[in-house]
Amino acid sequence: MSAMANALRLSEKWFRRGLWLVAFVFASFLIGLGGSIVGDLPQVERSLQLDDFIDRTAAEPLRTQLREGERAQQASEAAREQAELALQVAQQATAAARETFTNWLATRRATAQPDQDAELIARTQALDALKAREGEAQRRIDTLRQAELDQAQQLDGVRAQLNELESAAHELLQAEQRRMELRVFGYRLALTLPLLALAGWLFARKRKSTWWPFVWGFIFFALFAFFVELVPYLPSYGGYVRYIVGIVLTVLAGRYAIVALNRYLARQRLAEDQPDAVRRNELSYDTALTRLAKGVCPGCERGVDLKDPAIDYCPHCGIHLFDRCAACQARKSAFSKFCYACGTSAARPAAGG
Repeated sequence: MSAMANALRLSEKWFRRGLWLVAFVFASFLIGLGGSIVGDLPQVERSLQLDDFIDRTAAEPLRTQLREGERAQQASEAAREQAELALQVAQQATAAARETFTNWLATRRATAQPDQDAELIARTQALDALKAREGEAQRRIDTLRQAELDQAQQLDGVRAQLNELESAAHELLQAEQRRMELRVFGYRLALTLPLLALAGWLFARKRKSTWWPFVWGFIFFALFAFFVELVPYLPSYGGYVRYIVGIVLTVLAGRYAIVALNRYLARQRLAEDQPDAVRRNELSYDTALTRLAKGVCPGCERGVDLKDPAIDYCPHCGIHLFDRCAACQARKSAFSKFCYACGTSAARPAAGG
């Protein structure tokens, strides 16, 4: 069995590995180029903005009114803050004057000097003036707060009208974005679907040709372009599109697998009906040795205990697996070209025979 497993030439193995590397490198460059092209496809469409769909005749005056109202509101807030500061100063002045007046009044009562009645009147008037200034500051604050409330209500009305216009424009924008996504997806589909179709044709007709590394590299690229560069951009519409596409792809892949399996089984049945010599001639040397190395019959690919020295024929299809060397009578594989014991060619009769 070890001889069967090592039937392929060492150089051929390394050449095949190198050619697979060529296939992957070729595919990587194609994927890079395809990714750049697919990534640039959305640039063929103009970038959409909300203002492209809003009623500008109605929106611009509202926006101007909103900006001016917000500036006026900010100015009113600044004026109110100044008025509140002035009220605080007036309240502190009134408190200080009241405390001074209270102390002076207590002193006057203690001394009981009638000549200080004029000063009492003056101090009282000064205190009243401070209290009046405090009340005036409070009224100014109340006026500014009322103005701010009126401005806020007016701005809320403007914002409500503007929001209605922007909501309608947003719906139009979303609808156009969906249409644009469909167009971009159509561009991607028009680019990747022919690649996938060409890859399928190459897989069916050219995957075993002389130039198979480039064929497989292109197949890898087409599969990547379709399933990585295209499928994530499938429009969703609640998942319906993606599920339907998945079902279609699964049905197509399943149908191909079922048809291929039936064809294979039909070929196997026809091959098993052929004479042993015909079947052995139709099997290539490398194919036979590869299947034997896996422990299966080269003819029907069913498992066979090849280590059993009593088995010379496949118990499933009857193909000849082991025979005797015509020169030395050593038991050898019926598919070997030379005897492993004496080197006699399997096609040459024994000496003296």
